[in-house]
Amino acid sequence: MSTSRRCLAALFAVASTLASCSHDPAPLALPAGFLVGASTAGFQVDMGCPTLAASACTDTHSDWYQYATSPMTRAIARTYLAGEDPAVVGPGHWELFERDFDLAHADGHTVFRMSLEWSRIFPTSTVGITGYDALHAAANADALAHYHAVFAALRARGIKPYVTVNHYTLPTWIHDGVGCTVDFDSCTARGWADPATTVPEIAKYAGFLGREFGREVDLWATENEPFAVLLPGYVLPTASRTNPPAQSLRTTEAKVVFGALIDGHARMYDALHAADTFDADGDGVAANVGLVYAMAPVAPRDPTRALDVQAAQNVFYLWNMAFLNAVVGGRFDANLDGHAVPRADLAGRMDHLGINYYVRIGVQGASAPVVPALSPLTTFNPLTITQDEIYPRGLYELLTLVRQQFRVPVMITENDGQGVPRGDLAFEQRVLVETLQWIVRAVSEGSDVRGYMYWSLMDNYEWNHGTTLPYGLYAVDPRDPTKARVPRVTARLLARIATEHAIGADLLARYPIGN
Repeated sequence: MSTSRRCLAALFAVASTLASCSHDPAPLALPAGFLVGASTAGFQVDMGCPTLAASACTDTHSDWYQYATSPMTRAIARTYLAGEDPAVVGPGHWELFERDFDLAHADGHTVFRMSLEWSRIFPTSTVGITGYDALHAAANADALAHYHAVFAALRARGIKPYVTVNHYTLPTWIHDGVGCTVDFDSCTARGWADPATTVPEIAKYAGFLGREFGREVDLWATENEPFAVLLPGYVLPTASRTNPPAQSLRTTEAKVVFGALIDGHARMYDALHAADTFDADGDGVAANVGLVYAMAPVAPRDPTRALDVQAAQNVFYLWNMAFLNAVVGGRFDANLDGHAVPRADLAGRMDHLGINYYVRIGVQGASAPVVPALSPLTTFNPLTITQDEIYPRGLYELLTLVRQQFRVPVMITENDGQGVPRGDLAFEQRVLVETLQWIVRAVSEGSDVRGYMYWSLMDNYEWNHGTTLPYGLYAVDPRDPTKARVPRVTARLLARIATEHAIGADLLARYPIGN
């Protein structure tokens, strides 16, 4: 074979190889600047330290600690408190935070969501105390020093803190987690059911945090999942989800709490912007303040049945829209009847929306309202609501809704493959890869999504379930005295995606999402 023919044959061979490679999908890049990390909440991860005394590690001053540990509440709410572990059993993050941040850094995480616990910083009442200096004198100095150390450790590893001001728990001087569960009508520290106290005090607390930690934190969320306070706390507590004071069908108080949580967010938003004037990360923004909200698509069980369709529309409004309409657009529906009034003191209090996304809700309608006192709408008629469908495409649908109706940036603040027994590794990986693909597609169509946080970094104390639901990227045996972190397959998968800042071609081929 002549030299020219050999060269030509080689050229054809290269061309053939390139042509065959061209059919393989390319990696799907994450958006530029997109943050990847994991979420936690202080009450759920702090306790259980391996060497520190329980008194140093466990926050005993919160309503949730009372609720989960008191023999009185456990006797009354025993059908709701499924976890047998007391609220002193956990992964010990209070002591092991640097070890945890080493893991997150090695896994390529660039953001870490956490909460600052009000009951740790102010275990005693701040009613009547005003001004930063007076509040600082009243604060728990050890708690402040600890949180400063946490932020320094994150900064040293190049991880951005995302701080939730109120992740469910309230100090006992704001909410009596035992008394209000045992005898709601006689308790005095009534939490969100007493907005005249709780709203100004939590706004004061948020302002203090903004001043104290503004040089270390720019990214704030005021509240976590307000409807998960209202519904299982005042309407329908169950073994699946409960929240103190665990009252059934307190519909009058539920509407009060609904308004208080909205006012609380707005006043915390204002207080944080007034107090946090330091740009911690140099991006030109001193305080980026949002709300973490659990959103869910809602589907009629039978799309050909009119009652199911109507029920799905009403549940979607109540679950997803009524609260966000108020804090983004200033349209306050006090009676949850679909008739909102404008309130300028609420409008525009949203720099970003944090979305917790887990499932699609299925609804079957009834011919009459199931809870008529909750809403005057005679068409509010869900007969059954079951949160049982893992549906990654639903996040894309919600992101499209937010882009079209609210026009605010989004952070995905919680997500994972909950809903199936832990150990179905293929399913967990599929959910993660498909969800991230749907996020990228939403971004390509104009949605402003700035990050993704998995729930959660490590196994934790999952509220009324105790340690029975292991949702972490890292497994932790709560009875292991070392509290060793053991990576799950999903931890390695997310680490790969975060490090490469892309979803690999092999993952796209294995878990395609279609249209």
